[in-house]
Order: sequence, then structure tokens, then C-alpha cells
Amino acid sequence: MVRWRSGQVTSVRGSRPGAVELDVTLTDGSAVRALAYPDLVGPVERGDRVLLNVGALVMGLGTGGYALVVANPDRLPPDPPSDGTTRDFGHLVKARYTPLQPILLGVDEEASPHREAMAAAADLDGMPVVTADLHSALPAILAGIHADRPAARVAYVMTDGGALPAWFSRTLDGLRGHLAGTVTTGQAFGGDLEASTVHSGLLAARHVLRADVAVVSQGPGNLGTGTPWGFSGVAVGEAINAIGTLGGRPVGSLRLSSGDRRARHRGVSHHSLTAYGRVALVPADLVVPAGLPRDVAELVEPLARLHRIVRVGTGGLDEALRASPVTLSTMGRGLDQDHVYFLAAAAAGRHAATLLSPSGEG
Repeated sequence: MVRWRSGQVTSVRGSRPGAVELDVTLTDGSAVRALAYPDLVGPVERGDRVLLNVGALVMGLGTGGYALVVANPDRLPPDPPSDGTTRDFGHLVKARYTPLQPILLGVDEEASPHREAMAAAADLDGMPVVTADLHSALPAILAGIHADRPAARVAYVMTDGGALPAWFSRTLDGLRGHLAGTVTTGQAFGGDLEASTVHSGLLAARHVLRADVAVVSQGPGNLGTGTPWGFSGVAVGEAINAIGTLGGRPVGSLRLSSGDRRARHRGVSHHSLTAYGRVALVPADLVVPAGLPRDVAELVEPLARLHRIVRVGTGGLDEALRASPVTLSTMGRGLDQDHVYFLAAAAAGRHAATLLSPSGEG
């Protein structure tokens, strides 16, 4: 069930592309922090009466702990510039059959300016693609790539396992100018380009954004139940299969941790062992930072039955991580609280950079 509330906007805390943070006073007098997506509900200003979904806030979710604006009923946005009878403005429906389903222009639709390039796209031309379980690995992977190849064009392919709107991500806002662009795939939306599948999203990264390297992960907010198969990051293995099918060079960023209090995520997370060990069907380069304790390194060895275990030196990566344009954080832990997590992601980025030609392209 949706937990509904009604309230009045008392202040605008700040904004980033696609999202506005608000303070809202509810009808019972309590105050909440809220988030609105103007492309879905129109502009929201101080004094507006808004309808809210407070489910994530009530549950105390660390990533999604906002009240979300569902509607601004007294000031509805105008219809988009279309009479609804043509597909000139797109026909990809995402968050399908939910009350806030947006209709978007797909990168490979007939009306897309990229239709010709996408129709001709056959494979990834050997492009390195780094896969990660969590969205928080993205800036660390990017730091590892740019530590050695600062001019490399890196695209982000966002899957729909976590947040659906790319606008939710402060990380993506902070990485503007450092990424060639974002492609939102499946039910996810709000990227620079919209794609129906991970396959078409990867092709768009290569042939439209002209990426030298791509990174694939879900948006913010991993879903997990603590069971071997019940986590949204299982899609990492499926991404490996897509990359291999399309002639890319898959590079797996392992989820390592020394700071997670949960035993199933310490050392090598069971998420990585399941996704790469059980779901992935084609070989990838799985990157292990040099100098790991023997007991941790041994946990990775069973994955060598299918994959190539690549040990990567970490010299200079700590400096690259500390120079990141965004604050590094995973599950509330910063760089110093879970150093090995970010170091492993950066090492995967460094290895992907070694797969580029001297000119920078894969």
C-alpha cells in the first residue's frame, strides 16, 4: 500500500538537474524532507499544496528516505508538445502501468536522431565494460580509469535494479563533465539517452555517446533480502552475458569489504560470488587489488573456473579516489571506513584502462 500524506511546501532546500529537494509541513503539523521530479509533476514552489508518498521515509530507508511528491494538484503541468497521435516525441513507456509512468523518446526509435546509428550498430567493437553491484562503485571505477587514461570517454549504463529515476542520484549530478553521458535502461529513466534493454543501452554508449569505456550498475538503492538469490545486484551476471554477446570486454568489479558488519558481505560479498559465479555464463576479467590478505584472495579462487582473475597494482589509486569530484560513500561508509571496497572498484577501472589502445579507444 502507498502511504499517502498531504502538505504544504515551506521551503526549497536545493535542486539538481531533474530533482528538487523540499521542506514540507504535513496537515498534522509535522515536517518532512521531500523530493520532487519536475519532469514528472511539474515545477514545485514554496506555498504549493502537494501530495506525497511517505513509504520510504516511514521505513527509514537510508538511500530512499524522502517523502516523494506524487502530484502538485493545484498547478498541474501542461501536456507535452504532442497531440498524442504520433510518436514524434517517443513511445517508450517506463515505470510501466504505475501512476507516474513517463513516455520517453528511445535512442533507437524511428523519431530519434540516433536511429540510423543504432540500426547499424552490430557490436561493441571490443569496448571494455566494467560491471558493479552497487551504484556507489561508479565514481571509484571512474577514478581508476582516469588515473591512467584521463582523456578516456566513459559512459554510464544504469540498470533498473535500484532507483528508477537517474535524477535521484547526487553522484551523477556531481559527475557531470566527467562522464560522456548516462543511458538509462529497462524501467529506469532520466538519463541523457533512454534504452529499452541493457543490450541497446550498451550499443548506445558505444555508438552514440562514443564511449571508450562503459560502466554498468544499478541506480542508487540495492534491494536485498539476505538470501543467496534475493538481491537486485544479481543483474550484474546478466550484464556480463550481454557484454559478451555484443563483443565487448567484460571487467567485473568485485564487491569487497572490510567495513561491512554483515558477515555475508565481508571479504568477498556473496553478491559477487553469486552474480559472477552462478549467473554469468561468459568469461570476464575479475579484478583483485594487489596486496589483499590471503584469506580474502582465496575466496575469489572458485570464480576462476570461468573467469580470469586479474591482480592489479594499486599505486596512485588512493590519491585518485581522494581527488574524486563526488563524496565516496557506500552504505553510509566513506573511503576511510571501507577503503578496500573503493580500492577494488578503482582497480577494476584501472584494468579497463589497460585494455584501451594507445590512442584511447577500445
